[in-house]
Amino acid sequence: MIKSMTGFGRAMVDDEKRSFLVEMRGVNHRYLDLNIRMPKSLMPLEDRVRKLISRYIFRGKIDVFITYRNHAKEDTVIRVNENLARGYVDILRGLKDEFSLLDDLSVSLVSRFPDVVFTEEKEENIEDIWNLLEQAVDEASRKMLEMKIIEGEALKTDMLSKSREIISMVERIKEKDKKVIPQYKERLENRIKELLETIPVDESRLALEIALYTDKSSIGEEVTRLLSHMEQLEQFLEEKEAVGRKLDFLAQEMNREANTMASKSVDIEITSIVLLIKNEIEKIREQMQNIE
Repeated sequence: MIKSMTGFGRAMVDDEKRSFLVEMRGVNHRYLDLNIRMPKSLMPLEDRVRKLISRYIFRGKIDVFITYRNHAKEDTVIRVNENLARGYVDILRGLKDEFSLLDDLSVSLVSRFPDVVFTEEKEENIEDIWNLLEQAVDEASRKMLEMKIIEGEALKTDMLSKSREIISMVERIKEKDKKVIPQYKERLENRIKELLETIPVDESRLALEIALYTDKSSIGEEVTRLLSHMEQLEQFLEEKEAVGRKLDFLAQEMNREANTMASKSVDIEITSIVLLIKNEIEKIREQMQNIE
């Protein structure tokens, strides 16, 4: 199954105490690169999040954003820093005695000083948190996978269309290539006759020249290999597993055969068709960059 490396997934899950919002965005990358942004209090669960996402996604740069809200009031307690409060009181009393000030020291005054009274979150049960977070991550991953599959099918359809166009052009080249050697032989004979006029043509020398030309300009092997690569492409596009890396390598081989054909061909029409093939291969290669 062809899957795109680009996609988006979003899920929100909550209960009476907590809520999680998980958002995931994916773009192209050679390997699986998970970038997870989550509250520090959830860091012990990061490895579990990574393993869960890895069940659905095998390749690409994935940015994961996890937002956590704790709605339970009983999970928040008010604390007093008694040592700090005592220090403030001692300082204030010292100032009163030193400068003969009025004693207006009060609880409300001391409580307003920084960090004397503060709130603190109770330590939560990590397994209870994971039970809810797991649902959110799983749902977001599934939604992202659905989008990746839809986009992957579109890429597959486009590449198959380009593949069949290339095959059609290669078949045209095969037909034209059959006529290249006979035409070259005829032109060579006519040219020699024009130059030598009445002198008989050395058939053995002519045959050797044609053999050398045939060996140098033959593109039969490249045509066969390129058609084989196009067949492989269609096979890869039907596989169930991730095939992105296979396609990367195949694109290099396709391009290599086309380049060799272009360099060896001596027929203008064939060269023109090869250039069109190279253009289509490049379009396919660009599409392959998006495949997981």
